[in-house]
Amino acid sequence: MGGSPDSEALGRNMEAEMGEQPAVLRGLLASHTDIVDRVRRSIPDPVQGIVLVARGSSDNAAVFGRYVLESATLRPVSMLFPSLVTLYGVAADYRGWVAIGASQSGETPEIVESMERLRRAGASAVAITNDPSSPLAALSDVTVALGAGEEVAVPATKTFTSQLAAFALLGEAMGKAPWPRDALERVPAAVEAALADFEPVAGAAEALVDAPSAFVVGRGYMLAVALEAALKLKESAAVFAEGISAADLMHGPIAAVQPHTRVVLLRARGPTDEELEEVRRRVEARAARIVQVGAGGDVPLPGDLPEPLAVFPATVRAQQLALATARKRGLDPDQPPGLAKVTRF
Repeated sequence: MGGSPDSEALGRNMEAEMGEQPAVLRGLLASHTDIVDRVRRSIPDPVQGIVLVARGSSDNAAVFGRYVLESATLRPVSMLFPSLVTLYGVAADYRGWVAIGASQSGETPEIVESMERLRRAGASAVAITNDPSSPLAALSDVTVALGAGEEVAVPATKTFTSQLAAFALLGEAMGKAPWPRDALERVPAAVEAALADFEPVAGAAEALVDAPSAFVVGRGYMLAVALEAALKLKESAAVFAEGISAADLMHGPIAAVQPHTRVVLLRARGPTDEELEEVRRRVEARAARIVQVGAGGDVPLPGDLPEPLAVFPATVRAQQLALATARKRGLDPDQPPGLAKVTRF
């Protein structure tokens, strides 16, 4: 991955787990027919709505899930604030709804408790988890098991992209997914190509080494990647980064963009590209340094995937950027200070 031998010793687990992503995705997608059949047998017909329950990286994956599922089902999809249920005891009526809980460990108490309450309120429960024997899986009507194997590094990599794939499969199970038939099968190869092409990321990471702050900007399906990329930069490289929608950036926070600010733009060809080009122009006018990932940028996205599925190679680019930045800053992303793999609240 470049850098000195000493720097390459940092983040070895993260790098190894990133490298497992093509195989993990192929394994999960090989269960396509089984997952689709089980989900269709377990959810109401018709579905009145969908509610997503998650925290951390899983919450970022759920943002992608919200875009996919609302496009696929043409039903309302909401993101639950777990504290409404766990702290304030709000008990809304979820009859006819599907509650989807995403948790890599399947153990986070807040997620498990929220899903239990939603099920008692009438929802059908779907679990997305790496542990099919976890408490979350045990209380659900159907489980999409990620099959990613043990993840040692604190930053989620292979479990995150497999959660994206799980939401994509749910989109295909519950409605008409917003991509051409069989496009999902091309995802592992695109991820593999991104992993094999690290040089552009190594150069881009130089822009972030001394950055006091950064915005990571996406729009549409790429918003999920922007949020995840910012989290990775914070937890892996100790860069104060904010993931934000291009629209939200332009509604005020762009005033905080100064010459010392770094802006990472995530672009895929589609309806969002014109707005992101306007963001690029506005940021350049403020003399801030830009790292552009995707169409026409510093870091290409391989695979020529449709816009919704371009999130997969874009996520790998975000992981590579965080790892390279951490190494250049002399930090070990495998064990960020004060963080643990499972959060107990």
